[in-house]
Amino acid sequence: MMSNSTSLTVSYFILGAYLNIGYLRYLCFMITAMLYIVIVVANTSLIVVICVNRSLHEPMYLFLCSLFVNELYGSTGLFPFLLLQILSDIHTVSAPLCFLQIFCLYTYANTQFCKLTVMSYDRYLAICYPLQYNTRMTSNKAVILIILVWLYSFVKFLITLSLNIRLTLCGNIIDSLNCNNHLVVKLACSDTQVNNIYGLFNTALSVLGPLFPILFSYMRILRVCFSGSKQTRQKAFSTCTPHLVSLLNFSFGCSFEMFQSRFDMSGVPSVLRIILSLYFLIIQPLMNPVMYGLQMSKLRNICKHVLRYKLK
Repeated sequence: MMSNSTSLTVSYFILGAYLNIGYLRYLCFMITAMLYIVIVVANTSLIVVICVNRSLHEPMYLFLCSLFVNELYGSTGLFPFLLLQILSDIHTVSAPLCFLQIFCLYTYANTQFCKLTVMSYDRYLAICYPLQYNTRMTSNKAVILIILVWLYSFVKFLITLSLNIRLTLCGNIIDSLNCNNHLVVKLACSDTQVNNIYGLFNTALSVLGPLFPILFSYMRILRVCFSGSKQTRQKAFSTCTPHLVSLLNFSFGCSFEMFQSRFDMSGVPSVLRIILSLYFLIIQPLMNPVMYGLQMSKLRNICKHVLRYKLK
C-alpha cells in the first residue's frame, strides 16, 4: 500500500469500496451477469429491429438507435470489469485500464445527456412544426447530429483525461467499485488548480449546455399542447413521456454520483451508497429499451410482429 505523503509512480489502483461478503459474491456475480445479459439482449434487439426495418429509418428512430448503442457502450465499460472484481480476492486495477474505464464511463454519460438534448429538440420540431418537420429534420441531418455528439463527447473528455494523466499521485486507493475521475484527482500531490478549473467548466458545460435547449423545447411543446387539439396532446404524451422519464432518471443517478465523489457521504449506509453509485449505469440501460419499446407504437408493433413470427 502506498503512503499518502510519498510521491510514487502509480502502476495500479486499489478499489476500496468492495465488501467482504464471502460466498455471497457468487450470488452477486450471477445477478450482475444476468443484468448484463438482459441489457445486451434488449438493446441489441432494438438496434437490429431499427436497422433492418426501412420504415424505421426516420430521425426519431435513428436517435433511439444511437441511444441504445450508447447504452451498450456504457454497460460494456462497467459490467465485465465488475464481474472480474466480484470474483477477485484482491481488488486492484492497472492504471491504464483504470483511465480507459474512466474515459468510457464519462463519455457515455456526456453522450447520453447530449443525445437526450438532441431528442428533445427533435420532439419540439415534430410537435410544434409538424408540416415542416420532414424538411427541418431529415435522416441525413440526424446522422450528422449523432456523429457530432459522439465527437464532442470524446474530444471534451480527452482534454480532461490528458490533464489527469500528467498529475503526480501520492496514493492509489480509490473508495469506489469502479474507477472515478474525481477520486483519482484527489490522490494527487501536485498542483491540481488547472484540473479543478477545467473540471468546474466541464461540469457546468455538461449540465447547463443540455439544460437550456431541453427547457426551451419543453416550454414550447407545453404551449402547443395547451392550445392544440386532443390528438396533438396525445402525440406529445406518447413521444415525450419516455424521453422525460429517461432524462429525469439519468439526471438523478448522475447527481448522486457527482455528490458522492465530491462530498462526505459517510452518513449513508455502505450498501445504499454502492447501489446508488451504480444506479445510472445499471437502471438506464435496462429501462430505456423497455420504456421506448413499449411506448413508441410503431416500434412496439414491429417488435410484436417479429416475436409472433419467431414463435410460429
